[in-house]
Amino acid sequence: MSEALTVSRVVEKLPSRFIPEAANDLEAVFQFKLEDGDDFYIEIHESNCSTSLGNHPDPNVTLLMSAETMFAVISGEKDGMSAFLTGKLRAEGNVMLATRLGKLFSREKRS
Repeated sequence: MSEALTVSRVVEKLPSRFIPEAANDLEAVFQFKLEDGDDFYIEIHESNCSTSLGNHPDPNVTLLMSAETMFAVISGEKDGMSAFLTGKLRAEGNVMLATRLGKLFSREKRS
């Protein structure tokens, strides 16, 4: 890996990996609260994706985990469901919405 993986880099790169056609009519805010990193959120609106550091005032689902778990899930080393089942990831709010998150992003940068 040429560049160190940081929360801010992940937040910056996620929109370039967004798959608009997978969002359909989805309007949602996914809040990430990291035990040992910067909190951030992903907002899906009208088939567009934006990310911001900090906390959204009214997220649909909040995902709580360590930065290490987030990096493992994003890189594909760990499945989000297995992280949830082993207690490494907790979800509050619309938990079913969290199951869609993995289908909204590609592991490769989209053009």
